[in-house]
Amino acid sequence: MDISEHIQVVEREGRLLAAAAAAAGADAKVPTCPDWQVRDLLKHTGMVHRWAAAFITERRTSYRLGGELPDLDGDALVEWFREGHATLVATLTSAPPDVECWAFLPAPSPLAFWARRQANETTVHRMDAESARGGTPSPVGVEFAVDGIEELLLGFHARKQSRVHSEEPRVLRVRATDAPGGTWTVRLSDGPPVTERGATAPADCEVSGQAARLYLALWNRLPLPQVTGDRSVAALWRERSSIVMG
Repeated sequence: MDISEHIQVVEREGRLLAAAAAAAGADAKVPTCPDWQVRDLLKHTGMVHRWAAAFITERRTSYRLGGELPDLDGDALVEWFREGHATLVATLTSAPPDVECWAFLPAPSPLAFWARRQANETTVHRMDAESARGGTPSPVGVEFAVDGIEELLLGFHARKQSRVHSEEPRVLRVRATDAPGGTWTVRLSDGPPVTERGATAPADCEVSGQAARLYLALWNRLPLPQVTGDRSVAALWRERSSIVMG
């Protein structure tokens, strides 16, 4: 996916998130994030949107903490979220392709990184908002789901911060059944996981399913779909794969 496609996802998913949050109400529990109410979700995602936009607009080349969370609630909080989301979309759209700023995962450029990262950030949290609202969730496209799985496996869990470690070397296969080329081999050890595209080694365990469901499951928003082989490997992923940003 290119930058413009990721920006389109950011725009669409942010609008859906705001609509679902408004329908659910700030007091609603978020089933996919049991410690949160909708107000927590809006404050977190709205802060992240502003934090991401600031790296681009201010050409920040080193890490900085996000801003303070607003003392807002109800309709005012939803509007605050919408304003930050609109600023992020405008920032991504107007930024020069060669803009230099801080990024924390490999990407063709910092702008490509931030467009992709915020597309996934917003999509996952849109799922959270819709879980609070109830009803049928909005779909996730196959191409975007595969791209998001790649960011997770080849980006986040390639970092030293990943907590998915195994004393005994194990191999996890991840397979998107509706996406050509949507197969990954994840080698687990006492260090960070190493992910390779394709079925490059015999697997101790395979997790498979349609790309959209697999994407949300790997982000711990849905149960893992079909699991074959040694289920303890899938359980290890489930228990230790929450993302650590620092």
